[in-house]
Amino acid sequence: MSTRISPSGAAAPAFSSIQVPDLVGVVETQLQDAILSGRIAPGERIVEAELARQMGVSRAPVREAARRLESLGLLVSRPRHGFTVRTVSAKQVCDLYDVRIQLELLGAALACQHASDAELAGLDARVDDMVARAEVLPSAERVALDLDFHFAISALSGNHYLHRLFDNMQTEVRMFLALSEGSYGDLKALAETHRPIAHALARRDVEAVQHALRFHLEDAKAHAASLFKT
Repeated sequence: MSTRISPSGAAAPAFSSIQVPDLVGVVETQLQDAILSGRIAPGERIVEAELARQMGVSRAPVREAARRLESLGLLVSRPRHGFTVRTVSAKQVCDLYDVRIQLELLGAALACQHASDAELAGLDARVDDMVARAEVLPSAERVALDLDFHFAISALSGNHYLHRLFDNMQTEVRMFLALSEGSYGDLKALAETHRPIAHALARRDVEAVQHALRFHLEDAKAHAASLFKT
């Protein structure tokens, strides 16, 4: 078989590289979903050999996926004990929400300044969707819709750094929501709590939207913290 020569004189490769799927990423996604859906409970140990067997992979991608989830705050590791799903304390909930509230208040104020009318009006449609599907979606999907609403406001702020910070804390927020969301009674009423935020944003009323957001998030903080006091 002849080898092609490039104009520079170097031998050109006969084959193109094969793109191998991100195996670690696939394992990470499955493991993260299992944690956030409650199939692997807080405090439960991650048995790498068993997970590798169930997924049909070697232990190496499972271990690397666990390291990634540790960096996201879902797992903790101890020498000679491996990885376990993190447990949640009331203080951790309060600490995270204190930062989240300030970040979202700023993001909403900036969204009032920079987002288009159509973008702000679209938030009300998101609330309509959340309410319509509140009682039919699995908990994990309801949590995802809730976070998507807040993530959209962060994106509309127009501030790349703020949006990146909010994105970085999303996994932990999602974990806290997943662990506490099932304790709410009226799921449609819970979805409707986003409505005043959307309406105030559509009016570009900074004071009103920050008041609605603070009320919404402080209530979520108190509810979640009360569940983890023990």
